[in-house]
Amino acid sequence: MRAAVFNSSRQPSAHFLQLEDVPRPELRPGYVLLRVVACGVCRTDLHIVEGDLPQLQPRLIPGHQIVGEILDGATEDLLLGTRVGVSWMGGVDGDCRYCRHGEENLCDNPVFTGYSVNGGYAEYALARTDFVYPLPAGLDDVHVAPLLCAGITTYSPLKHWNVGPGMKVGVVGLGGLGHMGLKFSHAFGAKTVQFTTSAAKVEDAQRLGADEVILTKEPNWAAQHAHSFDFILDCVSANHDVDTYLRLLKRNGVMCSVGIPEIPVSIHAFSVLGRKAFTGSMVGGIRETQAMLDFCAENGIASDIEMTSFSNLVRAWERVVKADVKYRFVLDLKTL
Repeated sequence: MRAAVFNSSRQPSAHFLQLEDVPRPELRPGYVLLRVVACGVCRTDLHIVEGDLPQLQPRLIPGHQIVGEILDGATEDLLLGTRVGVSWMGGVDGDCRYCRHGEENLCDNPVFTGYSVNGGYAEYALARTDFVYPLPAGLDDVHVAPLLCAGITTYSPLKHWNVGPGMKVGVVGLGGLGHMGLKFSHAFGAKTVQFTTSAAKVEDAQRLGADEVILTKEPNWAAQHAHSFDFILDCVSANHDVDTYLRLLKRNGVMCSVGIPEIPVSIHAFSVLGRKAFTGSMVGGIRETQAMLDFCAENGIASDIEMTSFSNLVRAWERVVKADVKYRFVLDLKTL
C-alpha cells in the first residue's frame, strides 16, 4: 500500500515525511482492517514528526482522525463495509483503576493511534475492534474525521462540567478546537461567548453559534465581563494570559484547558479565589465518543474543513501553525 511514513532516523522535520510503498497491515485477532477513505490533519501529528513528543517508533505512519470501511475482521456488530471512525485513543490496558471504572480515556497505559501504532496517512489501517466507532448515516466521511479529535476533545469537558441552559460559557480561541467547542456549547443550550483576538473572525463566530463575541484586543475588555462566566473552555495553544480569563469566572466557576501552549501556564493565587477551578481534559472514552458522534448526527453538527493532499501536507501544517485554516484540514486519500 501507499503511505506517508515518518522515519525518526532522519532529522526531525515535516519535510522527512515520505510517501512510500509499504506492506499492507496483516489482520490480527481483535482487530479490523480498514480501507481509509479520509484522515484529518492535526497539529499533534506535527508535534510527532518534529520531535516535540518522545519518539516511540523508529518508523511511523501518523494520522489519528481516521474514517474507513471495514475490509476484514468483521464481527456480528461490525459488518464488512461498515463505515467507522478511529480516534487518538486507539486502545487501553483494560485493567487499570480508570478502565475498571469506565474512564478508559484516562488509562494509565493507553495506545495512541498514529503515535504508539500506525495511523491513517495510508490506504489501509488496522484498528482494535473495541476502539472503532460506527458512523451514523447523517455524517459524511470528510466532515466527520475531525470530530474524532477536535470534536471529542471539546465535547468531553463540556459534558463533564454539565454545560447547558442557564449557563454562560466562554470559548477562548476560534480554531480547530474552538470552533467545535463553540458549536457544542451552543447546541447544549448555554449562552455562548466567543473570545478572539481577530476582528475578522467576529462574523464567523456568530455564524457558528456565538451569542456574543468579545475582541480581546479592545481596551478594558476584561473589566466589563469580570465574574460573569460559569465555565470557560480554553482552546488556545499559543502562549496567553490565563489569569485574565480566570478573573472572568463566577464563584465556583471552572476554566478547562484543552490547548497545548509551548510555555507552561502560570496562575496567580488571587485569580482562583472564590473557589474557582482550573483544570484540563483528555479525549473521551468509548461510550462518550460514540455519544458525541450520535449527537452530531442528530443535531446537524460537523467540523468546518478544507481538503488537502499528501503533496501539500507540509504546507497544510505550516498553515495550521499560523492558524490559517477554517478550521481543520482533511487529507484526500485519492492523492496517494
